[in-house]
Amino acid sequence: MELSAVTLGGKGSSLSSSAVYATAIGKSQIKIDSSALDRLTSPPSSKQNITIPEFLTLDETRAFLIVLLNKLILCNSSKNVALAISESLNSNQTTFRFDQEFDVTEGEHSLLMNNECAALLAVSAVLDHQSAGLLGFADVAAAFSCEALKADVTVFNLMDSGDGHSSKEEVGVAGDMRILLNGSKFVGKESVPEVVKIVKVHGVMREKAKSVHSRMRVELNSGHKLGKLELGSEHTVCDVLFPLAMALRELGECSFARAKSNLLSIGSDNLKSSLSEIFGKECPTDASLVSSFNESFKLYSGRVYDNFAHEINVLFGLVWKIVAWELVTAYAVLEAADLSEKIGIVRENGENTKVEKKKKKAVLGKGTSSILALIKERLSSEKKNDVENLRKLESWVADFLSFLDIAKPEFNEFLLKVKDVVESNESRRLPKIPKGTRDFAKEQMTIRKKAFSVIEEVFERHGATALDTPVFELRETLMGKYGEDSKLIYDLADQGGELCSLRYDLTVPFARFVAMNGLTSLKRYQIAKVYRRDNPSKGRYREFYQCDFDIAGPAEKMAPDFEVVRILTELLDELNIGDFEVKLNHRKLLDGMMQICGVPPEKFRTICSSIDKLDKQSFEQIRKEMVEEKGLTAETADRIGTFVKEKGHPLTLLSKLKQEGSAFLENAGSVDALNDLEILFRALDKSKRLDKVVFDLSLARGLDYYTGVIFEAVFKGGAQVGSIAAGGRYDNLIGMFGSKQVPAVGVSLGIERVFAIMEQQQKDQNQMARPTKTEVLVSILGNDVTLAGELAGELWDAGVKAEFLVNKRRPKHFDYAKESRIPWMILVGEQEIKEGTVQLKSLESGNDVNINIPRENFVEELRKRLNP
Repeated sequence: MELSAVTLGGKGSSLSSSAVYATAIGKSQIKIDSSALDRLTSPPSSKQNITIPEFLTLDETRAFLIVLLNKLILCNSSKNVALAISESLNSNQTTFRFDQEFDVTEGEHSLLMNNECAALLAVSAVLDHQSAGLLGFADVAAAFSCEALKADVTVFNLMDSGDGHSSKEEVGVAGDMRILLNGSKFVGKESVPEVVKIVKVHGVMREKAKSVHSRMRVELNSGHKLGKLELGSEHTVCDVLFPLAMALRELGECSFARAKSNLLSIGSDNLKSSLSEIFGKECPTDASLVSSFNESFKLYSGRVYDNFAHEINVLFGLVWKIVAWELVTAYAVLEAADLSEKIGIVRENGENTKVEKKKKKAVLGKGTSSILALIKERLSSEKKNDVENLRKLESWVADFLSFLDIAKPEFNEFLLKVKDVVESNESRRLPKIPKGTRDFAKEQMTIRKKAFSVIEEVFERHGATALDTPVFELRETLMGKYGEDSKLIYDLADQGGELCSLRYDLTVPFARFVAMNGLTSLKRYQIAKVYRRDNPSKGRYREFYQCDFDIAGPAEKMAPDFEVVRILTELLDELNIGDFEVKLNHRKLLDGMMQICGVPPEKFRTICSSIDKLDKQSFEQIRKEMVEEKGLTAETADRIGTFVKEKGHPLTLLSKLKQEGSAFLENAGSVDALNDLEILFRALDKSKRLDKVVFDLSLARGLDYYTGVIFEAVFKGGAQVGSIAAGGRYDNLIGMFGSKQVPAVGVSLGIERVFAIMEQQQKDQNQMARPTKTEVLVSILGNDVTLAGELAGELWDAGVKAEFLVNKRRPKHFDYAKESRIPWMILVGEQEIKEGTVQLKSLESGNDVNINIPRENFVEELRKRLNP
């Protein structure tokens, strides 16, 4: 076999865990770059020999030597030590001894004296490479166990919901398992705890293995100053190794449990008994996993780091054997008949067991069936002539386990084919949507259209005209308008000299439109999607609709503000979502509060941003943020706390804040705000809407453009969806885009959260929205599409919402009508065609209509019943 070469010391070259592993198992030879050899000319300063830790295995020793050699080259050692190590590695010897003392440089002396770090990195590199192989191997074994145990695999339906709470690695495991099991007829029946754990256990293993890989990429190639080891490198490596050890133990324990369950599921009692005997002798136990893990923990606690890594490698070997046995036992379940025939299982009296006539096999998953074919191809090439069945079974197991040896090239080829099954065959990968987005099916679209209809009706009732703006704006249009939230703007790639971003809301585009067109007044509404590069959570998306209503232009003081708040309460009432409240405050009142409490002017907005989180966090958490992160004094933060806890009935709290001696009366901005709020509250009171409003001094609204009244609607029902609408006055925003300042106020309804409430209400009430508006189904019992087109065409021409279905089976028509909740049916069979009639049937409960109507009168008769 031709060996690959690992070159050290070349320009831009780096040592990888895979190269360390290939050298460790003798599949690669070492080559020192000529330019690196030329640099190794430092004069020797002392003598030192090369010692190899006694506990290292042969493979670990070879890994140790290549890591040590690379470190020596990195610190520009002399040639003699480097050449001695490379020659020993390339000789492919089975024992390594360096009896002579070498003339070494200061750097070499430091490295050779402190070889524990090289041993630690060497074994860690081996673990890094092997863990990558274990990840795919463990998924394959688990997938076969799922089918062998006829397990319920709905746990793998885990999709990345985009809510920010799904582990990326767990979602990846679930997706790969779905691909392996896609189309399987074996799974979906039995509840198996060890199958339920697969997503979590394998996900954690992936996460910890990737942490080790990231660390090793750095540590294997880190240089050393003056030949001294970098302080802390042992700690940083061990801090990722120990979690890997915990993940390995958990993986091994779950795999062992599935292997035992597989044995119990083998259909042939003789095969079960024989294989169980071999399993008991050769498979490591879960107790051995615990023992090995405890030993590694003991070494970790004692900071014997090189031996600690070696013990984890021992633990890895146990886990690998267990996972291999899981695959062997699952294979034995799925292929019991073929295996019994091949091995020739015999009874105790020596007679051959009569092999049952093979039943038609159930279908494996597309992924597992492809992999099974690869395994069978490999095993079929092995021919044994043993007479005794146990010997033949032992030979078969030995062949199987030998094939599953990670050090063998053929197994590496097998893993590459598994990777191809999982990753390359995109036709089997179930598609997914980006995080923070969602699809709307027909039932949800029914709710959405109903909601939009209500919203548009309310907006138009108040005289607003519709407006639409581009989904993306120039980046300069959006920046500087949202305070700390500007980091959530989605930037687009430069497509020709303009830097653009997806719109963050509908207010800034509205302001840009008003300024760009030189308007001085406009009352408009807009229902459109906006985009935020946010961390998704329940009810919080990256793409969502907003429903905005804005009034721009001069007006009687507080009149537009009153109308906008009134519109918000009308919207939420008519959407019939349940109990809600509108929290309301004033930006000038907040600024006055900041001044009164001693907050520096440059920190007003960032402190308001903190205060705005009080609906989600305690004041103690907010206080800590204001003091430790934003630099307020503890006294200032505590004083803010006395104000932001004030909330209550609007007129009652307003009266309290305007009492003689109130600190707000000493601030001009606060006095203006209180006078504005008095006008607003009295108008809402006269309009019988004040009962929906709460005056809340903690409401801050983080957007920079607000200048006056600010408000936020919160749902008070069972569904936890947070704010469902918000808005306020922004008198300076339009002026940022033009020469004129145009005052404006608006409200934005977060319709996605409203949808969530409406969907939950429908679910709670056991209701199902009609997915279509179809009034009648034209059902043709036969295959006459021409007749269907004729009858349905007459209905469409008459303005009737109709569908047609052509099918010989009568139940198909009724099933479709029931599923689509279509209230009427025109049924035409052979009898009706002969008689020149159609049968009119009502499908709504409580309506008993079932009559035959002359063919020429059916449209008129149906319209009478649709519009009585």
